[in-house]
Amino acid sequence: MKKITLCLFIIFSTLLITVPEAGSQTIVDRIIAQADSARQAYDFPLAVSLCQKVAEIDSTSIDRVEDMMIICGNGQSMMDFCSQPVVVARQDFPLKDFLLYYPLVNHGWRKTPNQLDSLGGTGLSQAIYFPEGTRDLYYSATDENGIRNIYRTVLEDSLWAAPTLINEQLTSSSDEIYPMLSPDGESLFFASKGLYGMGGYDLYVSHWNSDTGDWDIPVNMGFPYSSPYDDFLFMNTEDGKYSIFASNRDCGKDSVRIYVLEYDSMPVREAVTDISALRQLASLIPARDPARMDNGAATGDKDMSGEEARRYMDKMREVRSLRDSVSRFSKGLENLRAEYSTATEERKAVLSEEILSKELQLPALNDSLQKAMKGLQALEMEFLANGIVLDISKLQARADKDVVGASSGYTFTRNSYGPSPSLAMKKPERKFDYSFMILPEGRFAEDNTLPEGIVYQIQMFTQSRKATVADLKGLSPVFEKKSGNRYICSAGLFRTYADALSNINKVKKQGFRTAEIKAYKDGEPISVSSARKLESERLYTVVFYPGNGQSLPDGAMDAIRKTGMDVAKSVENGAVVFKVGPFHDKAEAEELVVALKALDAGDCSLTLSGNE
Repeated sequence: MKKITLCLFIIFSTLLITVPEAGSQTIVDRIIAQADSARQAYDFPLAVSLCQKVAEIDSTSIDRVEDMMIICGNGQSMMDFCSQPVVVARQDFPLKDFLLYYPLVNHGWRKTPNQLDSLGGTGLSQAIYFPEGTRDLYYSATDENGIRNIYRTVLEDSLWAAPTLINEQLTSSSDEIYPMLSPDGESLFFASKGLYGMGGYDLYVSHWNSDTGDWDIPVNMGFPYSSPYDDFLFMNTEDGKYSIFASNRDCGKDSVRIYVLEYDSMPVREAVTDISALRQLASLIPARDPARMDNGAATGDKDMSGEEARRYMDKMREVRSLRDSVSRFSKGLENLRAEYSTATEERKAVLSEEILSKELQLPALNDSLQKAMKGLQALEMEFLANGIVLDISKLQARADKDVVGASSGYTFTRNSYGPSPSLAMKKPERKFDYSFMILPEGRFAEDNTLPEGIVYQIQMFTQSRKATVADLKGLSPVFEKKSGNRYICSAGLFRTYADALSNINKVKKQGFRTAEIKAYKDGEPISVSSARKLESERLYTVVFYPGNGQSLPDGAMDAIRKTGMDVAKSVENGAVVFKVGPFHDKAEAEELVVALKALDAGDCSLTLSGNE
């Protein structure tokens, strides 16, 4: 009987793999879901093998599982480079205000939306860290497509510079949030869900390169900082004691957990191959060693020390607690009196007793409050008589903070949001767009200099006077040059004859019926036939073999888009290859090669078709 059952199971399994397309899709969906579950359980080898099964079942579904394959493969690779930090403490906080419990400057967080991020205020990213006195600001904001990028602005005299994207290497096709500079300004920590990672937001660090004057390629911080879940807002405390970050890896939907780790300037990375050990590492269980804990880094107010400050804050908290009690008690009494006025006779009898009881208790509460206030005033007079100067406003702000986790040996104190920033900012310099366009109003080119290499233009007209915007009939860009006593106007900059030819009818339809194509080499006029011959002789193609063997990294795709060239994906000798081109300008092609090599994400080379 067991043999028959086993045979039936084998037959059934075979049928599942060879079922018609509709059935295959159902199985594919199930396997992809299983792979994602394995990823979230840190079992990356299993997740990768499940993704590979999809191709065996239905080759048409490879594109669907490609992204899952990449992030699961990334997680498997990062198992070889795991840190073993000492965990000091961890605490859960509401998602809406978790960032206020970081040991940072009070009022340093500014809620979004605000002047810097007009579309913020949702999801994990809800504020910008912008403490008073900042002159060099890094922050996350949404672009015109709603994607979060990291921007930088610097205070120059009395005006802030127009914000600019920080760096192409730190920008992906998805979101980057919570950029935080290290205390020495040499490292930038941030979270991204579009760079090399294992799903969700991962943590990254980029180091300042003094030779290039820019930030280096960001590196995923790996386990246990990054995980298959959302990990974000990493910082090192200024006193050099702790590293702190937040994650929702073990939390409910509306909360996050803040982890406090011992700062490790030279982390030792080693492989963790056992899945259960990896899960244990990622759970970040505190060491529970009191000797490792020091609340000094958690308070955030370094000038709030001393016995006098402690006595004053204790008394202030007592006053505020009693004041809150009196307020709540009075409010409850008012509500009872309001209810009494409309209650039935039977209910009034009950309410009358409650009202009387509270009226008898209220004077005692008020008396306690008055005594506490007199005690606070007496302390102030004592300090004044002894020449002790305390910043009362700061002490009041600190007394207002919520204190969490003090019993465990590490104290999280709650800061407050600062006001929305109001910045006098320089207007951004608008870069002229030299793409050929037909607009409501034509535009002259800002620079009439033609680029090097082969270039085609569509000559519109010649006339004895300078052209006006009305003469352009919506064309942009229009180049004007004077030859003798005539002015010649030409539209567009086209790198290929085919591109110019595809647009000449658009120019003619605007009313320039005698428009014709002209050619230039290194800014000098040549015949169109000569240009076309040169064009066919020099065609460069950039060939790129991705490091992951499958797809272009985000940074590479961004660099390719800037060239405006076509990109084709193919398989040669079993390897995926991307080809970008054709380039007529060798320098432009070489510039892309340099950019792709800088990403260190694969092999890149330049090929030439025709004669050099």
